[in-house]
This record gives sequence, structure tokens and C-alpha cells, in this order.
Amino acid sequence: MVENSTFGRSVELLRRNMAVSTLRREVIANNIANAETPNFKRSEVSFEAELGRALASEKRGPSLGTLTHEDHIPFRRAVDYRTVGPKVVLDYLTTGKNNGNNVDIEREMMNATENQMMYELMTSAVNHEFRQVNIVLR
Repeated sequence: MVENSTFGRSVELLRRNMAVSTLRREVIANNIANAETPNFKRSEVSFEAELGRALASEKRGPSLGTLTHEDHIPFRRAVDYRTVGPKVVLDYLTTGKNNGNNVDIEREMMNATENQMMYELMTSAVNHEFRQVNIVLR
């Protein structure tokens, strides 16, 4: 019942984004810890763009043409946002230092700060959702 409601969907999206933010914090911490390791390549987490495409695919209308058989491949298929997961991507194309390491400590600290602020924003949004439910229940 709650899963198919706006509330359920909002909380689920926030929960998933908070989990990705936690993973991102771990990846950033690993990058910072290895800032001076020779030949270390930084990693980053990719999630938001794929989630955005999945959410946009649900809003699109039906595919062009009609399917006459269930085995036919539709032109456009809606992607369930719950199937989208984060991907840790290795940045092996850039080199920032002479030792082969590409970690820029200032950039990583900025990413860590931005990630922390986003996590706090999502926490506030979850609190707001539950406050709204609490107001309705009173």
C-alpha cells in the first residue's frame, strides 16, 4: 500500500540516495587515504544520471509502433528505478602527479564536503516526509 504511494516512492528514492551517499563517502575516503600512493587511480561513484534516465523513462509515453508478440523488442522500455544501482568507476585516464597518482586532495575534500551536505539535505527531506505523515495522523 505505502510502496505505490507518493510518500513511499519519495522515501524509497531518498533511502537509495542516502545509501549511495554513504558509498560515495567510503570511495572519497579511500581516494584521500591513497593520495600519495604511487600509481593509485582515484575512483568515483556514478548513480544520479542513470537514476534520472530511469525516472524519465517512466514518464515517456508508449513506444512507437505496436508489439504483436511478447518476444518483440519494444523501441522504448520503462526502466524500474529500483533496479538502478551505484557503480564505482575508476578514473584511469588522468594523471595528476609524476608518480602516476591522479588524486587531487583539494578536489576530494570538496567532494567530501558536497557529499556530506547532500546527505544532510536528504536526511532533512526524510524527516519532513515523516513529519507530514505525523501531522496527518494527529
